[in-house]
Amino acid sequence: MEINLVCVGKIKEKYLRNAIDEYVKRIQGFARINIIEIKERNSDDFLKNLREEGTDIINAVLDGYVIALEINGENMDSIIFSEQIEQYFLYNTKKLFFVIGSSCGLDNEVIKRSNRSLSFSKMTFPHQLMRVIFLEQIYRAFSIINNKKYHK
Repeated sequence: MEINLVCVGKIKEKYLRNAIDEYVKRIQGFARINIIEIKERNSDDFLKNLREEGTDIINAVLDGYVIALEINGENMDSIIFSEQIEQYFLYNTKKLFFVIGSSCGLDNEVIKRSNRSLSFSKMTFPHQLMRVIFLEQIYRAFSIINNKKYHK
């Protein structure tokens, strides 16, 4: 099993890097996880930034099944999410990619390229923190799938 997380930008805050490292370590007991960081664009042209980031994201996920994490995506609880992860690995052969955009969001071309969209909330979260939240949910999903004593 392999999960690929495509994120825009680097994590600068030490406390977030520590949390990410901890969840990556926990997840590796169940599956291989790759974090692919895309360069965040910071020009004054918002749409240009989105397009350029989007092009880089699409190039990173060419041969895979893509799930975009975005506010307009499907909502599900942790149990259903774990069932979806398990079903994916049972019945699919393509690489699995989850995508987290930058503070600008995701370009429409990335949304169109995605096989599915997933929302963790209607609230807006900093994209750096979303990485931690997502990794925690992946760890929770594998804990549920494997009947480990983590999920409550």
